[in-house]
Amino acid sequence: MFKTVPALAALAVSVALVVPTVAQAQESNSARVSYADLDLASQLGQSRLQKRIVFAAHSVCDTADAKQLKLASLMAECRTGAIAGAQPAYAEAVAKARRGTVEVLDTSALIITAPR
Repeated sequence: MFKTVPALAALAVSVALVVPTVAQAQESNSARVSYADLDLASQLGQSRLQKRIVFAAHSVCDTADAKQLKLASLMAECRTGAIAGAQPAYAEAVAKARRGTVEVLDTSALIITAPR
């Protein structure tokens, strides 16, 4: 019983330290794109995942003020880079689906990140 209290205190401290890291990760212009509900062995499933990747690229790259031409150009470059960066993971996911590889649902996702 007495050993449990220090263990719980250590756990509470570690959670407090991780929370800011998670919050910072959310600000790093990344988005999780799940494909757990898609059949990537089919053209329809692949098309839907590609659309999700494009949507995620828009969400991580676009800012509120796209009126300035230079900013719009930078956002377009960012989206293009984010989509291109996701293609190897996309191709691997499709290849696994075609081979019938089983995925655990939590890992059936791509991370789309704005290039720096």
